[in-house]
Amino acid sequence: MDRSKIAEQTAEFASLMQRAQELAQRSSASALAKATGNEFSVLDSGTVAQAYARVGMKLAQNPFALAQFQIDLWSNSAKAWAGAWTGEGEDSKDRRFRDGRWTSDPVSRGLRDVHLAIEGAADRLIETLPKGDKDSLRVRFYTRQLLSALSPSNYLALNPAARERFLETDGRSLLDGFRNLLDDLERGDGRLDINMTDREAFEVGRDLATTPGQVIYQNELIQLIHYEPLTKTQFKRPLLFVPPWINKYYIFDMKPENSLVRYMLEQGHSVFLISWVNPTKQHAALSFEDYMRLGPLTALDAITDATGEDEFDILGFCIGGILVTATLAYMAAKGDKRVKTATTLATMVDFTDVGEIGVFIDRDRLQVLREHMAEKGYLENHHLQDMFSMIRENDLIWSFHVMNYLMGRKPPAFDLLFWNGDSTRLPAAMLLWYLEKIYIENGLRKAGHLTMDGLPIDIGKIDIPFYVVATKEDHIAPWNSIYPTTGLLGGDTTFVLGGSGHIAGVINPPAKRPKYGFWTSAAAYPADPQDWLTKAEAHQGSWWPNWAEWIESHSKGKKVPAYVPGSGALKPIEPAPGSYVRAG
Repeated sequence: MDRSKIAEQTAEFASLMQRAQELAQRSSASALAKATGNEFSVLDSGTVAQAYARVGMKLAQNPFALAQFQIDLWSNSAKAWAGAWTGEGEDSKDRRFRDGRWTSDPVSRGLRDVHLAIEGAADRLIETLPKGDKDSLRVRFYTRQLLSALSPSNYLALNPAARERFLETDGRSLLDGFRNLLDDLERGDGRLDINMTDREAFEVGRDLATTPGQVIYQNELIQLIHYEPLTKTQFKRPLLFVPPWINKYYIFDMKPENSLVRYMLEQGHSVFLISWVNPTKQHAALSFEDYMRLGPLTALDAITDATGEDEFDILGFCIGGILVTATLAYMAAKGDKRVKTATTLATMVDFTDVGEIGVFIDRDRLQVLREHMAEKGYLENHHLQDMFSMIRENDLIWSFHVMNYLMGRKPPAFDLLFWNGDSTRLPAAMLLWYLEKIYIENGLRKAGHLTMDGLPIDIGKIDIPFYVVATKEDHIAPWNSIYPTTGLLGGDTTFVLGGSGHIAGVINPPAKRPKYGFWTSAAAYPADPQDWLTKAEAHQGSWWPNWAEWIESHSKGKKVPAYVPGSGALKPIEPAPGSYVRAG
């Protein structure tokens, strides 16, 4: 490196250090407030410490397990380190170490294999803890977080690919990584807001959410979009999409090639969609019942005004699917039979086993959350992002740490991750009721436990055809916790298991080169989901055509002339995607 380049990079480093000093005070103050409990955090250090203390006492009563752990740790680590210097070694299937240099370099191979041996020994020790115990779940989860953070792939001096890039770029990669880190800290105002995609590559209404339509109704909570038909005739029953309100609605309408809205329009359906408001303090008192009244129930009335129809199909995704299920139970209690088929995607109604999300939610944390939201009236969007990212820490935290900071690169454009980062706030009253009544008390599966708008509800009274989609690698709504829906509803239920995870498994359009398949079974549903899976039939490609065929099989009568937005009693307010989805 010549002197001019050294001088240039030194000056650049000095400029970055000035930015870092300004950020340090904000970051340290925020970290201290979270550690001491003065500021809400999804990670509660006191609860974690108590869990480790109680689990430590249990392990002390099992000396054999501790002795076996020590034997595993030392013997397997020694074998791993010795094996790195003999033979050619094998590539690891672990994504953190997929670069061939982890195998070709003996030092890197030794570091990798020793770390994997430590993780394996820790897993085997933790497996001896009681199952279903909250403390055991927390220790398992946070031990994994610690070991993931200590992976040699996360450190410049130990990661062979990062070291090599540092040398190839004459140190430029380290400067670029430092700048990326400061950019992420500044965007989060001292909190690390990891950039996962090229944020400049997408704009809602330009690149995403581009299917033509009109907002035909709005209230303080929703805008209702009626999409332009793509066929001359359509099925008589309109189809209402109810998205989650944790993120923006356009997960259903990404790019044209992976838009579920566009796909169903092409199949001849008239599609309506709810776009939720991004709540502020003025929405603090909105309840889960308000979401039902002002959301699906109001939307169905508006669709009748727009089309003259009084029978519908409905779909809900994630918490939107929970709302759809509760709404249908409420309609059943009232004798309201307007909805003829329902579809839920990645939606739990039985919260007996919520997976690792249970680490963050209990009555003590609920009280902390209540106090945190008392003044603001809502939960900030980044808390849920942090929680979901920690559940898949290597994919959603550490892989970007390596790319952005060690390698000094910018992440590529990825529409699903752009949507994932475009999250929303959650109003206090709705969130507290939902977490207590549905998550903690598991009230949705208990007949009469929940009351909606004054009526006790029972999802067992829902007697319409139901299409339930889960995904095999879902880290938010585990598929074996969605499967019990098959035995809780009162009507004919079709269960479909998609490949991949919570988002990619759902937004899995038909393609020439299919990414993920799905499983179905025409047999009765046994109590054990694994028994169902062993007998299920595997299919290649997207589940979307299977769903379209299912809805068509339940659609009676001939098609009708396509419903055009604005041709009925409700006139257009503004073009899709509308203003609610653009609100920050």
